[in-house]
Order: sequence, then structure tokens, then C-alpha cells
Amino acid sequence: MRVYLAGAVLSCAMISSSPVHAQEVSAPAPVASVLPSAGTALNDPGPLFDDYYIGPYDLLEITVFQVDDLSRTVRVNARGLIGLPLIGQVQAAGLSARVVEEEIARRLTECCLQDPQVTIFIKEFVSQRVTVEGEVTKPGIFPLSGRTSLLQAIALAAGVSEIADINQVSIFRTLADGNKEQLVFDLEAVRSGKVDDPLIQGNDVVVVGSSTTRSMVKGVTDTLRGFIGFGTVR
Repeated sequence: MRVYLAGAVLSCAMISSSPVHAQEVSAPAPVASVLPSAGTALNDPGPLFDDYYIGPYDLLEITVFQVDDLSRTVRVNARGLIGLPLIGQVQAAGLSARVVEEEIARRLTECCLQDPQVTIFIKEFVSQRVTVEGEVTKPGIFPLSGRTSLLQAIALAAGVSEIADINQVSIFRTLADGNKEQLVFDLEAVRSGKVDDPLIQGNDVVVVGSSTTRSMVKGVTDTLRGFIGFGTVR
């Protein structure tokens, strides 16, 4: 037996028996977007796609071209240093591989080599983490096991939620000098290849914004489901 709410039935009857007069409604004026364009950094933070920053306990493969005795695999110690023959300890943590390459080459030039060619390959990423929160399926803190892009970081959190605003995805980053920056991306533009998929750095915080429209639609849908469930008794 089904029992329906009398009020709902009465309302439907009144609507069906009353004439409906259509009214012309003017379209609202377009609203200018106040969000930065995809990939725009707030407060002019500088380049978006810096190399990965080396951290303590990362494993580095250092190659000095045609000088096998100086090429080796070393692990960054707790103080962020690596030890190399002829030049001693070199600061690595908090710097990109490119910067460390240049420093090693400079010191080898001062010491004993002419125009040394130094390359660094990061074999293990141990110290770095990324936090993904906001409108994602499984927010949390995730280890970086290699070079990780924004899309890959969001995938670690099982993707965005149904009310996510993919046009407003922020990366909050602490720079080497202690200053902070916010980078705002349009995820749809990144997915389509219109904007490069940015590289995540250690200790970045990724925040996926919430869409007001999608949130309202979900709220209405949930309310209707509850109403139908309340109005019908089996």
C-alpha cells in the first residue's frame, strides 16, 4: 500500500488546473572572471616549472663525463649534504639537480678539471611528500616516489569529487627563502594539453576548490531523494 502526502497531491492538482503564462526573462549580463588564467602564479612567484628539489636521503647518481673515478651514486645525508672526492661536501637538499650540477662543475673547475660536464639523475625520492585536499575522493598526504605532476598527485587522491571546481585547482608552495606562493590551474586546460601539467615539489599542498553550482545541484538532488523516500511507504 502506498500513502502519498496530501499536500503534494493537492499542489499538483492546483498546478494542473491553473493556466500558466510564460514570461520572458532577460538573460543576465555576463560576469567577468576574477580568477587568474590557467597556470598563473599569484604575486609574481617566478617560473612555474622548476626542477624537483632534492631532499635528505634521496639517492643521486652523479656522472662526470669521461671521468669514471669521480662518477658515483651517493645518498644525501640528514643535513642535506653529499660527499664527493676532490671537492668534499656539497649542499644538495633544497636545491634542484641542475643547481647542484653547476656547483659541482664549478668546484671541479677550481680544483683540477677543465670544463667538466656533470649530470645528476635522482634514483630514489625518499624525503618528499605532497598533501592533496579539498574536493577530492580520498584526501591525504602521499609520498613522492618519482617525478610527479599535478594530474598524478590528484590521481593519488582517487580523483576529484562530484562537486569539484576543476577550473580552480591551487598548488601552495613554500620557497627556499621561506616565502610562500600560490599557483592556480585550470585542470581541464591541463588535461587537454593547452597548459603543461606542472611538476609537484616536495611538501606542496594541492587544494581542489568546490563548485557552488555543483554543490547546489547535489543538495537539491539529495533533498528530492529524501522527499521521495519520505513520501512513499511500502
